[in-house]
Amino acid sequence: MGGHRSVFIRVVIALLIVVLVAAGAVAAAVHWESGATLAEDPTALARLELQPLAGTLVSARAFTAGGVEFPVSVSHGRLVPGTAVPAGLDVRVRVVVQRPGWLAHVLGKRRVEELSVRAPVAAPASRYVTVATGRPLRVRFSTPVDRVLVGGRTIRVGGARVVSLGTRTAAGGTVAVATAARPWEQLGKPVRVTWFRASTTPPVLVSPKPRSTISPGASLRLVFAQPVSQVLGTKEPQVSVAGKWSSLDAHTLVFHPAAGGYSFGSTVRVQLGATTSAGRSLSWTVPQASTLRLHQLLAEEGYLPVDWHQTADPPDTRRSELAAAVNPPAGQFTWRYPNTPSQLTSQWNPTQITQITRGAVMMFEHDHDLTVDAFAGPRVWQALIADALAGRRRTDGYSYVYVHTHLPQLLTLWHNGKVVLTSPGNTGIPATPTAPGTFPVFEHIPVGEMSGTNPDGTHYDDKGIRWISYFHGGEALHSFNRASFGTPQSLGCVELPLAAAAEVWPYTPIGTLVTIEN
Repeated sequence: MGGHRSVFIRVVIALLIVVLVAAGAVAAAVHWESGATLAEDPTALARLELQPLAGTLVSARAFTAGGVEFPVSVSHGRLVPGTAVPAGLDVRVRVVVQRPGWLAHVLGKRRVEELSVRAPVAAPASRYVTVATGRPLRVRFSTPVDRVLVGGRTIRVGGARVVSLGTRTAAGGTVAVATAARPWEQLGKPVRVTWFRASTTPPVLVSPKPRSTISPGASLRLVFAQPVSQVLGTKEPQVSVAGKWSSLDAHTLVFHPAAGGYSFGSTVRVQLGATTSAGRSLSWTVPQASTLRLHQLLAEEGYLPVDWHQTADPPDTRRSELAAAVNPPAGQFTWRYPNTPSQLTSQWNPTQITQITRGAVMMFEHDHDLTVDAFAGPRVWQALIADALAGRRRTDGYSYVYVHTHLPQLLTLWHNGKVVLTSPGNTGIPATPTAPGTFPVFEHIPVGEMSGTNPDGTHYDDKGIRWISYFHGGEALHSFNRASFGTPQSLGCVELPLAAAAEVWPYTPIGTLVTIEN
């Protein structure tokens, strides 16, 4: 009995195992045949695969990373945007599948699948391309592209990875290329592709063009077909002016001049340290600064008897000011004050250097602790531009002195549109006449010693002379003790009574113009 019972139990267990295995196989088959898979696709936004028992697609939706929904259509399981989307857009795709009725009781009525994808971006495999002579420019992309926009023309290539952009005749250049990897994508942002004509020496593009005229604030750009380190090693090119190099990428160097820019009228030279397609030595010419712009700045900053009114927005950066120094902006000069003496207005010319210009430059130099030489050199221009950018202006007004040498001899002091003082004065005797003309004051001292030789050969040495303003060689405005004034009595100076000289002196700083006229 016991043996038969044992056999029966084993048979039952075996049958149960068979039933369980069969049930598991059936369940696995049902699960497999009812599967739904959402995956990336090489041409569409995503691909949906439904097994025979999966059921039917209820909805397919797409959302940006910010949660904004956009339409999608489904064809043969491929999900395609219904509107053009930007390249590189992060997208969340969500599909809902309705299971069959008998399966819905076991696994649930609906199945939801989600997938995060990114719209592909087609970028040039290299932004630096060397082209053989007579061959077209061909650009390889990181992924197949649907279309390319270059030079305002759209080229449809339908999934090509290498695109011909036509034959180029120049020695090199740059083109902006925008691409869309898929038909349902928008064109991406343009990418600059630089191409070089094949050369026996390392190709390089130089801008501005060597041996051309450049702005005083221009940057110099060198773009090499090969990485800079392969062409030049670790040494930067040597430049004849102050400034610094910066590296934009492995192929590109840019030279930025120092804050003051290149000197006007100079030549900028660059030694590369290696022979390239552009040579080993490069040079550019910097034009002279404009006299017109010098007057514009001096007027704006209160050093001239005229004002300057610009018709457009003024330069607002150092670089734009440097450019304006060569190409002045348009505008108009007007006299600052009424009743400006004709002796002064007759000397004004906005496009030529006159004594008005020299006096203004000298006054500016003195105010800025520069060498007073009446020459607008590099340091003067740097200071003028700095003041223009900072909006600084001299507020002491404008003074002018003119002396009549016909009898009675008179000195007139004019300031800011008004005659401040008229006083008799003494100019030089016939043997040592006061030179006619207009001259800027170059030395301004409250008290000093004056010495020299008289017409008869004797020497004089006058100490304690007050209120001296030298304007031409040894000739000066100053006080002197005389019994009378208004006739030629001096050795070339303009002598004034003490009280008059004391009143004139504060109005005649360095740069003030003095006119001696008949």
